[in-house]
Amino acid sequence: MPSFDIVSEVNTTDARHAIENASRELETRFDFRGVEASFEWKKDHLVIKAEHDFQLQQMIDILRSKLSHQKVDSNTMDIGKPAHSGKTVNQSIRFKEGIDSDLARKIVKLIKDSKIKVQASIQGEQLRVTGKKRDELQGVMALLRKEDLGQPLQFNNFRD
Repeated sequence: MPSFDIVSEVNTTDARHAIENASRELETRFDFRGVEASFEWKKDHLVIKAEHDFQLQQMIDILRSKLSHQKVDSNTMDIGKPAHSGKTVNQSIRFKEGIDSDLARKIVKLIKDSKIKVQASIQGEQLRVTGKKRDELQGVMALLRKEDLGQPLQFNNFRD
């Protein structure tokens, strides 16, 4: 039976390139001259620092632009609340990886409500969809591409 997996992954190499490009742009921008502002990649997340809240928003916009140039969906960013410490403001950004159980149940419900004759099963942080025909599986892919689920999905291991 044909099948495929639904996953949500971020290419960390492309994300890091985007962060490095955003840092370079930050150094050359006139409105950030003499301002204490930086992008800092930690082990599993990104910390941005600036002197004011509006500068943080500008930095997030710069980062979104650079992520789109690297073909990384900016919906993968999970932006935390700003934390004020002394004269700087810090904000943590994590990149969503994997499909959590709530989203997985929502995807399974979408597939079942569409009346396409396939079976979807949750397997940890991914879903496996199996069906009798390739066309049905491609219909599921098209359905999920249309939906706005809050994070990008990729389709792997398409087997006949």
